[in-house]
Amino acid sequence: MAESTKSATLTIDGKSYELPIYSPTAGPDVIDIRKLYAEADVFTYDPGFTSTASCDSTITFIDGGKGELLHRGYPIDQLAEKSHYLEVCYLLLYGELPTAAQLEDFESRVTHHTMVHEQMHKFFSGFRRDAHPMAIMVGVVGAMSAFYHDSTDINDPWQREVASIRMIAKMPTIAAMAFKYTIGQPFVYPRNDLDYASNFLRMCFAVPAEDYEVNPILSRAMDRIFTLHADHEQNASTSTVRLASSSGANPFASIAAGIACLWGPAHGGANQACLEMLREIGTVDRIPEFIARAKDKDDPFRLMGFGHRVYKNFDPRATVMKQSADEVLDLLGVENNPILQVAKELEKQALSDPYFADKKLFPNVDFYSGIILEAMGFPTSMFTPIFALSRTVGWISQWKEMISDPTMKIGRPRQLYTGETLRDYVEVEDR
Repeated sequence: MAESTKSATLTIDGKSYELPIYSPTAGPDVIDIRKLYAEADVFTYDPGFTSTASCDSTITFIDGGKGELLHRGYPIDQLAEKSHYLEVCYLLLYGELPTAAQLEDFESRVTHHTMVHEQMHKFFSGFRRDAHPMAIMVGVVGAMSAFYHDSTDINDPWQREVASIRMIAKMPTIAAMAFKYTIGQPFVYPRNDLDYASNFLRMCFAVPAEDYEVNPILSRAMDRIFTLHADHEQNASTSTVRLASSSGANPFASIAAGIACLWGPAHGGANQACLEMLREIGTVDRIPEFIARAKDKDDPFRLMGFGHRVYKNFDPRATVMKQSADEVLDLLGVENNPILQVAKELEKQALSDPYFADKKLFPNVDFYSGIILEAMGFPTSMFTPIFALSRTVGWISQWKEMISDPTMKIGRPRQLYTGETLRDYVEVEDR
């Protein structure tokens, strides 16, 4: 942690307390309140922890006002345009971009760990066929700790490394198996001669009856979706992973907790909500009606996929995702898909409307990623599992950083208690 060069003074009932202030390399200063309870017998109150720094980190930085997202200092748009997912994984895990030899070694290690233990196939048959793929992923990822005992000791740096590679490698296989199971098709084993994104697409869409050739445009779009969702600082699911692992839980259980958190529609389900909105609009001729409703402050309808809680300007991931969306739609066409026709026209009309420009409500990454995944043939139920496999490397990077932090303590948030004070128990016959 950086040295404290200034302090803040907090006065309570006439008594003053000096609180150290730390200055980060980027972002707002942070007031250290760790000793506040011990010295002043008070807690701070911050529902959602939106004004609280729960850790110090060197992995990802977001400036919502500027529309900036940096991984280890590299802008996300540059990484998505010039790099690829596994190289970004290396960057997040180890702090620097790899040399050619380092990247080749890392890709080889990931590629040769993509198969899952054969016995794990039996877990899938325990779920109903109509189970949500996220329910399956929470269960199967958590169950990995029952199979890979040699990588559950969080105090062993080598075991942490093995667990990291295993989860990055096996998550696409597990997600694809969840997809295949819910549509009643046989599992497709991974192949070592394919890149990460192509392998995932093949495991999702290949069938034994015919050969499957991965289109490079679709593979590139899939890789960008992975890259653009790799990490997003201390969001709900990342904080969940950190909180779960702060107890000493094994890495597979901690990542399963993150997957469960991501399942929430306010977090990982945003692109699914966007597609559901497009289906509600239905046809191009109804777009003006829904744009008018979005402008009406008394109407509860909101345009999903526009604007972002963090980015108060534009989502830096959206520009690259829009390029991929245009490439995919040009390849697959939108003529026979009314949902995609609505998406393209809604984007056009919203971007040309001063109301949305003034309020900086631009299409975000969820809007474009939902369009791409829909065009590829994924049902909306698979959107969040794809998000989960993309985010796995971010969760692992944050987990490894936390485990190595000498100041790490088990998470223990406080509360503002508003319930009853001490009462005497009354026997039931006397109540």
